[in-house]
Amino acid sequence: MDQLRKSLLEAPVVQKGDYHYFVHPISDGVPMLRPELLREIVIRIVRKADLTDVDKIVAPEAMGIHISTAVSLMTDIPLVVVRKRDYGLEDEVEISKETGYSESEMYINDVREGDRVLVLDDVLSTGGTLTSLLDALGAIGAEVVDTVVVIKKVGGVNKVEESGYEPKTLINVDVVDGEVVIVDEEGDD
Repeated sequence: MDQLRKSLLEAPVVQKGDYHYFVHPISDGVPMLRPELLREIVIRIVRKADLTDVDKIVAPEAMGIHISTAVSLMTDIPLVVVRKRDYGLEDEVEISKETGYSESEMYINDVREGDRVLVLDDVLSTGGTLTSLLDALGAIGAEVVDTVVVIKKVGGVNKVEESGYEPKTLINVDVVDGEVVIVDEEGDD
């Protein structure tokens, strides 16, 4: 059994309001992230992503950082982290995002019109973060070459699917009766 599948099947599920939230090393840093799991995920991302002429990797803070850092090290593609606080830098772009359990702002720096970017993230659940990020990159004039998310939680409303974006995923899961269930081990292409 691969590390990602095994770790998801062992992930605890907690309730946040009406939202069933699985706690996982990739999405939460809890329990600890083992190097063999991160290595497996990064290798799978590099194999799945279209890296043709990508100028920058773009990943939202916080849980996209460890994944995208490792991919950046393997590919020598620079990394831009979309931050949760503003710095007031020239050309900074503010994004408003709404997820299944929070609303907040994020800020993009160092992405310009014409940049070819790979967007990476840890989990696609409601699609609030990813949709807001992809819309903002489009408004900047960046070309999103590819989007890869490690884990997709199926079921419920997904803003990414409604908006027409088609991110690739490594594995698709659902939460049924308080447990994570693997829906598709190969994810979406």
